[in-house]
Amino acid sequence: MIKKSRFLTHVAPISSADEADAVIAAVKKRAWDARHNCSAQVTGSLGERARSSDDGEPSGTAGVPMLEVLRRRELTDVVAVVTRYFGGIKLGAGGLVRAYSSAVSEALDLAALVDRRLLAGVGVSVTHADAGRFENLLRAWIQDRDAVLDEPVYAASAEFSLWVKPEDVTPLDAEIAAMSGGEVRLRQTGSERLVDVPRG
Repeated sequence: MIKKSRFLTHVAPISSADEADAVIAAVKKRAWDARHNCSAQVTGSLGERARSSDDGEPSGTAGVPMLEVLRRRELTDVVAVVTRYFGGIKLGAGGLVRAYSSAVSEALDLAALVDRRLLAGVGVSVTHADAGRFENLLRAWIQDRDAVLDEPVYAASAEFSLWVKPEDVTPLDAEIAAMSGGEVRLRQTGSERLVDVPRG
């Protein structure tokens, strides 16, 4: 609450400008009685596309400051919508800039952010008898690393698929070889995937 105006922030992950527009439309529908629903969005793997809207506030006092917060935090594929319920007291241009940028900053402070990493696909095949031991090893190994372990697949053998940083392939292979006396080795699949990894 700033001088009787209420600022409510909605931040959501998106994968395209169309998804961002859908989020904005949903917030506007839900907050139909608000004076303003200002927005900022950044999309693209490098954050190369950005848009903002002041939604009736004086030009440059809402959307652009919101966008600057997203830019400063080096975020992409995200949309922020700040809904303002006007309290009857004008804040002035400087007051609006501070209010909208603070609203987004405070929401992001509470958000669970992820880092997007380009990871290499690798696989491990073991016997069913060894599956539990290797699953424990792999789950322990990915802790505190930018890595993801898919759900195991049990067929003729137990198949584990992981996504790891390219520089981690060799150390992981060495660890698996050591654990199995050289009988099990890491298989590189040649595939890559953008993976969202929880930010520490």
